Amino acid sequence: MKHVAVVGTGLAGLYAARRLSELNPEVQITLITKGDLGESNSAWAQGGLSVVTAETDSVASHVADTLAAGAGLCWPEAVQVLCSEGPERLQQLLEWDMQFDRVDGSFALGLEAAHSQPRILHARGDATGAALVAQVSLGLLGHQVDIREHTLLVDLLVENGQLRGVRLLDADGLVDLEVDALILASGGAGQLFRHTTNPTLTTGDGVAAAFRAGAVLADLEMYQFHPTALAVPGSFLISEAVRGEGAVLIDQHGHRFMPELDKRAELAPRDVVARGIQQTMIRQGGQPVLLDATALGEQHLAERFPAITKACRRFGLNWGREPIPVTPAAHYWMGGVATDTYGRSSIPGLFVIGEAACTGAHGANRLASNSLLETVVFAERAVQSLLAAGSKLAAEWPTDAPAERWQDSGTLAELRIPVASRGTHSGEEQEVVDRVELQTLLWDSVGLARTEPALFAAIGQLNSWRPASLEHRVFSDWEDANLLELARVVTASARAREESRGAHFRLDYPATVADANRPVTVVREV
Repeated sequence: MKHVAVVGTGLAGLYAARRLSELNPEVQITLITKGDLGESNSAWAQGGLSVVTAETDSVASHVADTLAAGAGLCWPEAVQVLCSEGPERLQQLLEWDMQFDRVDGSFALGLEAAHSQPRILHARGDATGAALVAQVSLGLLGHQVDIREHTLLVDLLVENGQLRGVRLLDADGLVDLEVDALILASGGAGQLFRHTTNPTLTTGDGVAAAFRAGAVLADLEMYQFHPTALAVPGSFLISEAVRGEGAVLIDQHGHRFMPELDKRAELAPRDVVARGIQQTMIRQGGQPVLLDATALGEQHLAERFPAITKACRRFGLNWGREPIPVTPAAHYWMGGVATDTYGRSSIPGLFVIGEAACTGAHGANRLASNSLLETVVFAERAVQSLLAAGSKLAAEWPTDAPAERWQDSGTLAELRIPVASRGTHSGEEQEVVDRVELQTLLWDSVGLARTEPALFAAIGQLNSWRPASLEHRVFSDWEDANLLELARVVTASARAREESRGAHFRLDYPATVADANRPVTVVREV
């Protein structure tokens, strides 16, 4: 193993690059990001690291909570790996001098929705993701890692079914880079939706490139909408931990509505709370609901949630004295490139970790704060698998790497979708896709509540659009092409699942079907 590329500088990519450089300093590592180093969803994460540390807690309890939130779609083996290996990865972070918040010397454990125990570690209050990214990044400075910022992943180069390299776009134009293996940690695609808590760079470039290369994708219809984003431009996230500490949701008349919808009230799973908010907003003419945290007090809110407090002040809101307006927003993609429990995809040489991967650990609805944990657990396993195989990586690659999850039960549907043309266009009647129009279409038709007529119409609209010509070095044109590609497969997957489960809710199929707890998979039509 001579040359490994890592695409993405969120926590998954940074952790993988650092561990790989530590464990085998002779490996040439190229770390690629289309933004600045560390600019990612991870850096925006207010939530913490969900991991068992207390004597009153257990891995079995963490597993049970994760399975319950996943609404029957989790892969139990992946969940077991996630929860049982969490304490080891926490120890690794502590060895890297990561500082988590403490009270009297012990971890300050938080409680979040659908967790049966307080087990959430935070850093700097509500800046856990930023603190983790910064600390893990520090360890890269003393290693031989070639960091390429402002470089876009365009395509994966596959030869005879095996990964051989990547095609990149930087200020000098297109360039091909030959590698022995690729760790894809490029994140999700929150920019598919009009309202999202994700930064603007989350356009699903890695997942789109993997799809074009022939990788199997799964669970694409499972997009989690965070219940509480500040109802202002930018959709600033209001952490679940706020409700975990006692904040409540009220309508415009001051009525607390969640206890009437679920016995867990504000601490029900995210999909339940998000739909409860949506239903209330519809009843009150589209006006946002209010999050009332005033009982927690101004001083406590400022100390415990400094970033949220600062954001509220920026918009003239004092959430210590008055309720603040909130609305659901696209937050996290449970779907992605299908992998096994070592991050191995259906393409030999291609490892996928973090939000770009579909490990099966989240099922139909991610348990709060399991995402940061997932990044380090599966990054470690990918690195260990890569190093163990060495020069025999392709020969030892499992022929059914991501398919273990559904060997016994099969898949709910296997969709074969053609890849959209990204070449030059002339004389075609299709309109060039507009990102805002695409985001509005996905929000309205493939958002919190879906129906067959809306999904069918959305597919027709998406097929009527084409990407702009990609002859120029403009990242946004390439991103829009990726968003259009992914919008088509997400919408098709949502149409294929004729039931409601977790984050996927169909108004025309409101019941959960007992024998439909299997993935919808998508592959490129050849």
